[in-house]
Amino acid sequence: MDQEKKKIIQFKNIVKKFDDQIILKGINLDIYENEFVTLLGPSGCGKTTLLRILGGFLE
Repeated sequence: MDQEKKKIIQFKNIVKKFDDQIILKGINLDIYENEFVTLLGPSGCGKTTLLRILGGFLE
């Protein structure tokens, strides 16, 4: 029995700029129920910005 997983979060072509600096460019990410997801990257790469968008603190 093959069950299709339910998508609970979808980022589609996310772009975010502060002043004239592009912080996120074309981010696409689908997260499905029962998945464990970790964002990894160097300081300043946009991890916190993406989470702030998810939380509704940024547009």
